[in-house]
Amino acid sequence: MSGKLYGVGLGPGDPSLMTVRAVEVIAEADVVAYHSARHGRSIARSIAAKHIRADHIEERLVYPVTTETTDHPGGYKGAMEEFYAEASARLAVHLDAGRTVAVLAEGDPLFYGSYMHMHKRLADRYDTEVIPGVTSVSAAAARLGTPLAEGEEVLTILPGTLPEEELTARLAATDAAVVMKLGRTFSKVRGALASSGRLDEARYVERATMAGERLAELADVDAESVPYFSVAVLPSRVDAEPPVRERGEVVVVGTGPAGPLWLTPQTRGALAAADDLVGYTTYLDRVPVRPGQHRHGSDNRVEAERAEFALQLAQRGRRVAVVSGGDPGVFAMATAVLEVASQKEYADVPVRVLPGVTAANAAAARAGAPLGHDYATLSLSDRLKPWEVIAERLRAAASADLVLALYNPGSRSRTWQVGKARELLLEHRAPDTPVVVARDVGGSGERVRIVRLADLDPAEVDMRTILLVGSSQSRVVRRGDGEEVVWTPRRYPEV
Repeated sequence: MSGKLYGVGLGPGDPSLMTVRAVEVIAEADVVAYHSARHGRSIARSIAAKHIRADHIEERLVYPVTTETTDHPGGYKGAMEEFYAEASARLAVHLDAGRTVAVLAEGDPLFYGSYMHMHKRLADRYDTEVIPGVTSVSAAAARLGTPLAEGEEVLTILPGTLPEEELTARLAATDAAVVMKLGRTFSKVRGALASSGRLDEARYVERATMAGERLAELADVDAESVPYFSVAVLPSRVDAEPPVRERGEVVVVGTGPAGPLWLTPQTRGALAAADDLVGYTTYLDRVPVRPGQHRHGSDNRVEAERAEFALQLAQRGRRVAVVSGGDPGVFAMATAVLEVASQKEYADVPVRVLPGVTAANAAAARAGAPLGHDYATLSLSDRLKPWEVIAERLRAAASADLVLALYNPGSRSRTWQVGKARELLLEHRAPDTPVVVARDVGGSGERVRIVRLADLDPAEVDMRTILLVGSSQSRVVRRGDGEEVVWTPRRYPEV
């Protein structure tokens, strides 16, 4: 009979953190295998050393390359693939001979460990069991003595080998985080923490539970002193004391057309980092509640008052996120905030605007690609500008054969504008011009239809609806699944 394969998690380094089951498996094993670099030292073996007997068969699996270059024709990846294949074949010889093989792994065998490469090549052929171990993530949090994630916080674990821009985006978007594999990546990780605004929160843990353990504020660590076995930790924000600031800031963020799926990583980060959220209550309800964060909801018609309130909070050292639907710069809160911020008393308050997915882009994606060529964006609301101006702009855009994205087409108090707009457009567009009628895109009441311009029914339109009116070139196609899509060619015919 074939032997049994074990992947044995040894924990983060302190031998006393090995599980009872890990010790039992090593004792039962005929073969103890472990990985090492060319220098021959193995951290895994050193952790389990007192449990390895003289009669154990030891298989040292020596990496052909770690940080140095290689002349392997397949490069680093090719050299490692060949190594894992050869190492698995060596273990298979023992398993075929009926020997029990224990592959030692620091931390947990299936968490960024080398054992998993053996597992993937052997587990389908041999009886296999994985013994979980305490990870360096848990060990780091324990040594820091601070909660890692609490309540509904999201914990993100990242390899430091990711590109800096990717690290920045993910660190900005999460609550708590651990970045593994520092060493030569430390400067890049530090840069990502700074760019995401999280450097002041970051802690550094080196060789957790092992000899030479070091804990520090990450911002104070010298990059030249950082070994591979170290991690960066962004601990739980729950109960964290907000920093004392002489001056805060206002960040105007767009939540997109609906819920969390439409948020950008940058926006998620700004919302998570804010001391105060200010906005129309409907939009605030899209943002998860966070302990210690203050929410200031208001009616949709008090934009200037809302903007001034946010700026006053920032003057008191608060970090304020003004929450807007869609993109804050498209018929939304960015203009209101910047208008008030232009007043002399608020000139020193930093204001940033973060983009969001607009209703027009969201509706266009649902319908196909109606905005594939030049288009104009107009609001049909005459609350802030005369209808005569709206009508003039509609005629101009229609006569220029532009696709139109029509925001704020109607409400309970405005019911006639859509009908008037249809009449104006029919002076320049064919009756069968496609119109995308998109309501509550991304929400529970989403409904997207493609109708002829002549058949556009004003009764179907409200403030949660956006209209996309095609040009003379826009096309409607019925796909094989029966669904209709509308698209506007990027090439326009020569005059």
